[in-house]
Amino acid sequence: MDKVTFPVWLLFALVAGMTAIPALADIPPPLTQYNSGVPIHEIQCRDSRVLMETPGGVPACLYEKSAEALQQRGWVLVQTVQDTSGDNTSVEKPPGKPPSLYNQAKFYSDTWNEQPRMSDEGFGNVQSSPQPQGLQSEPSGIGLTAGGAQDIENFRKNVENDFLPLHTDITYEGLFSDYYFDTGAEQQCEKLFCPSYSYAISQDPLSEKDEYYLSVGLNSGIKESDFERKKLNLVVVLDVSGSMQSSFDRYYYDQFGGQLERPGAPEDDFSKAKISIAAESIAGMIDHLKDGDRLGIVLFDNTAHVAKPLESMEATDRERLKKNILAIHAEGGTNMEAGIRSGTSLFEAVQDADPDEYESRIIFLTDAMPNTDLVNEFGLFGMIEKNARKSIHTTVIGIGVDFNTELVEHITKVSGANYYSIHSSSSFLDRMTDEFEFMVTPLVFDLVLRLESDGYSIEQVYGSPEADLATGEIMRINTLFPSKTKDGQTKGGIVLLKLERAPGDASITLDTSYRDRASRTGGDSVTFELEDRGTIFYENTGIQKGILLAKHAELVKTWAFEERASYAYSQGFEPAGYPFYGDGTPPFLSEGIRVPYHVGNTSLGQWERQSIPLSVSGGYQAIMGQFGSHFEREMGSIGDPELEQELEILRKLEGRPSG
Repeated sequence: MDKVTFPVWLLFALVAGMTAIPALADIPPPLTQYNSGVPIHEIQCRDSRVLMETPGGVPACLYEKSAEALQQRGWVLVQTVQDTSGDNTSVEKPPGKPPSLYNQAKFYSDTWNEQPRMSDEGFGNVQSSPQPQGLQSEPSGIGLTAGGAQDIENFRKNVENDFLPLHTDITYEGLFSDYYFDTGAEQQCEKLFCPSYSYAISQDPLSEKDEYYLSVGLNSGIKESDFERKKLNLVVVLDVSGSMQSSFDRYYYDQFGGQLERPGAPEDDFSKAKISIAAESIAGMIDHLKDGDRLGIVLFDNTAHVAKPLESMEATDRERLKKNILAIHAEGGTNMEAGIRSGTSLFEAVQDADPDEYESRIIFLTDAMPNTDLVNEFGLFGMIEKNARKSIHTTVIGIGVDFNTELVEHITKVSGANYYSIHSSSSFLDRMTDEFEFMVTPLVFDLVLRLESDGYSIEQVYGSPEADLATGEIMRINTLFPSKTKDGQTKGGIVLLKLERAPGDASITLDTSYRDRASRTGGDSVTFELEDRGTIFYENTGIQKGILLAKHAELVKTWAFEERASYAYSQGFEPAGYPFYGDGTPPFLSEGIRVPYHVGNTSLGQWERQSIPLSVSGGYQAIMGQFGSHFEREMGSIGDPELEQELEILRKLEGRPSG
């Protein structure tokens, strides 16, 4: 069957009611007819829909129940002209790509009264001039991406160095953040956040079962040329514990557990201490601070002390500060709670700062191996959440191959939080040059998507750290950060929903709600039908890439967990709650690639991380090869050469001998 681009029609910011989307037929959408010169009273509607005109003079074809609700808000029923000639030929569609979510409807000017507009305060020093309704905009230069992990470098470096990664080293949002996506947006956005939706039917490469997906494109009306972050109240909290003095590509706790170091590693891989790279990164970060910013620094090991109060950069000797930072040494235990507590106390000196002028953030540099504090809701986690409620947000920067992502995964579910991993000071400084302004500027909070449908429910969410908070009807994302766009695509710019199909009406209503940094609320509503397309089709390469990467993450996440559980079993104990069978058989041969319950909900151990040599059981070797062939075919179809780095991982895992 030929692939057909699926038509989905987004009407931004309808105040109430559900705007129905007609099935793809000979009659074009009302706005296509209107923009091609058809008078509004001659526009044809499909099925039993009625023609209405918005208060802004835009035509729409709606179901009767929606029309009745919108009439109360100023929409007008349009008297159509009857065609007596017997010629029912429809208006010809304009040439170009098939209609999709945005190009069937121009942007509707009707918005919720509380919907934040780009001219409102509260987005930092952002300004945007309104554009005439109906004009196609140039790419904005800025999209949005979910908070949480912003890369999977810890996973890649462990595999590269022949260590077995943790299953928490790879996250969907971290993997998505490494790639640019077609979000499905083809119409200008004039608001802080404009969702777009794309549809796909994909076939699992192992089970060959059809699966249904919907991507949520994360679009914004902010233009990069107009974007300027607020001034910063920035506190750097640096881990100076003994583990930070260890070599960068070596597991510190191996010296206590007698685990295996990376075999055959060249000596220069071990030549630099983690504390050196952390110090160089902080020194480089200072160059990105402006005179109006304030900076404080806290050092912690067993205890914490303030190395620099929270003071203006204008009054700071930058070169002397860099020199002092580069002279730092590491020793002692790891009391992360003490570091956060001391760092938080510095904000007391600026508690009267104007929140419309200043953004407050803690940047926490650590190898995330605490051994003296309470890493629970009453200790470290609780303080980070309490800070977030005061609009003091947290960025965690992980250092070293033994960086414990299992701990940090919990931290970054907090509102306004994100994390990065660094493996050289030069790569981190490159990231600071490109992304520092975005890293410290959350824009959207508490995004909730509600799905109403008799025929579909949400089975799984990929691309946000709050994926496990999804129900059959609700998707949640705590924070959206600004993100780069390039060639019409956004870095990390989608969240992927896997849908479960049930008997019933194929129509879907999606309602989104969120708040901005000034706690003003906004949202949109759209209703459309997911037509039966037979098998395999993708509305665009964005959703196709998202599905491929989600499958990749599910496979390697499950593999890493199973291999570590097998290793633990071989050492004489069974991980708590893990149903180990000992035969090395992947759990998804018949049901397709997905993370089993026991992988997604079971911890494998303590925060202090020891190395395990890389191993791939025979069953997984075969699966890596089979999926690798599928991945290579899809990569060719998508046309993104950056995907080669994931293919290289699959090739390496396929070629490993049995563990």
